[in-house]
Amino acid sequence: MREPLVIAVAQPLCVPYDVAANATTHAATVNAARARVVVFPELSLTGYELDAPAIVAEDPLLNPIVEACAETGSVALAGAPVRGKAGRSHIATVAIDGTGATVAYHKMWLGTEESHRFSPGPAPAVLDVDGWRLGLAICKDTGVPEHAHDTTALGIDAYVAGTVKSPDEGAVQDERARRVAMEHRIWVAIASFAGATGGGYTTTAGRSAIWAADGTPVARAGADAGTVVRATLH
Repeated sequence: MREPLVIAVAQPLCVPYDVAANATTHAATVNAARARVVVFPELSLTGYELDAPAIVAEDPLLNPIVEACAETGSVALAGAPVRGKAGRSHIATVAIDGTGATVAYHKMWLGTEESHRFSPGPAPAVLDVDGWRLGLAICKDTGVPEHAHDTTALGIDAYVAGTVKSPDEGAVQDERARRVAMEHRIWVAIASFAGATGGGYTTTAGRSAIWAADGTPVARAGADAGTVVRATLH
């Protein structure tokens, strides 16, 4: 029988373009979260700066997060621009644990401005943590029913996403999360950017949350940067 899984959603303060500073903040967040899995927002390592240079999973700037995960036994799911096959750039989820980092997922559904630089990912992805199957998503993916359907078809226990939303999109984000949870009878965890960032976001929604399979929110952050909330998945 699987042990319960403690998952946290975080909305750390982000310094535009500064991977080193943001990695240090991510590491401190992992240390404070007291969770097996810590989910971060879309492009959390660079900010929502669509011209930020791509990073690689082996970047030594990520070492503080690796070390924090080694100390806590956590898996961090951070957001970053990465370089894929044939030189294509992607918005990605980078999975980091005590042994290093790997690119776990490429965002499939891109916004208009994003598509000028980035290529869509080829397929849904699942990350297994202690027997819990986590389906990965990034921002616009969560609003595309096809994405949730195709991801849950892989057999998942939770749908996990990092997002960047304006304050007036907070209600839409909540509605999408409840719909996915109730339609597919799975947990949903969304880490939503808080504070100012690029792309014209002078402020963002925050309100990261975790929803049970009946659509009930069981943990929710406010709008301020620096918040972490957690829930135990049974």
